Amino acid sequence: MRARLAGMGIGVVFGIVLSWSGMTSPEVIRGALLFEDSYLFLFFASAVATAAIGLRLLRRERRVSWATERPARRHITGSLVFGVGWGISDACPGPIATQIGQGIGWGLWTLAGVGFGIYLFLRHHEETEPATDPAPVASGRLAPSA
Repeated sequence: MRARLAGMGIGVVFGIVLSWSGMTSPEVIRGALLFEDSYLFLFFASAVATAAIGLRLLRRERRVSWATERPARRHITGSLVFGVGWGISDACPGPIATQIGQGIGWGLWTLAGVGFGIYLFLRHHEETEPATDPAPVASGRLAPSA
């Protein structure tokens, strides 16, 4: 129950930050995608820097670990589909949820498009590799994997 409350709290803070930063605004997103305004890219850069530092610290403390993987065709295809969808809808999944939470009606159409895309993927996708087992949890934190 504690983990769920913590997750909910993080989600609420994330939604507030998305709203505050303007990431739910199609004008802000469109300005960035058309390279007219660097605000969104600077916001992304600060998020990536924060995450990179935090993950490196957690990895150094052996609280998390991950295996590196060379980019594959599925990564390139996925990033292209994501980018095209983002460009068409002026939203990615985080802002969609925030838009709906703010009562912005057209966010429902974007969410319907995401749901339809997931449906098509699951309908036509054959699993080619087994899913990996999640890392075991020890005393509330991820145990280091091999």
